[in-house]
Amino acid sequence: MQLPVIAEVNGIASAAGCQLVSTCDVVIASEESHFSVPGLKVGLFCSTPGIPLGRSINDKLAMDMLLTARSIKANEALRAGLVSRVVPSEQVKFEALKVAEEICKMSRSVTALGKAFYYAQKEMKLADAYRFGEKVMTENLKLKDCQEGIDAFIEKRPATWTHSDDRVGQE
Repeated sequence: MQLPVIAEVNGIASAAGCQLVSTCDVVIASEESHFSVPGLKVGLFCSTPGIPLGRSINDKLAMDMLLTARSIKANEALRAGLVSRVVPSEQVKFEALKVAEEICKMSRSVTALGKAFYYAQKEMKLADAYRFGEKVMTENLKLKDCQEGIDAFIEKRPATWTHSDDRVGQE
């Protein structure tokens, strides 16, 4: 998905719910939220929830959660990298909207390019990731929105994004 995916968690994210959280780009959780993959309690290992969970947090914690069905609280999930921000329960929706508004201030085309690059490079060896990053940066620099952003910065004014994939010199 090209658009950033923001999750609000204000309670329990268990099994497939924890899987969904693990796949989101930004996760806002309430202080009271809990995360678990408790399938072993009913004789069913959480194999598919474990895939994105293990790619979001370290192996030791993922296996601890998967093998013991232990639930972790929001602050532990934050430290582990499963969630982005922890806020009081009454502020979850407000904080998620604030994040969405901040993202919406950016160029959609550059945001999509950046998101695609970020996830693609994670599977690469370091040297390959840098080579790929150079190619993506070169393509990014050709976008009209990149030129607009640079011009706006130099001129000390807000950028006016086209939100398109149009390139400089392309009419």
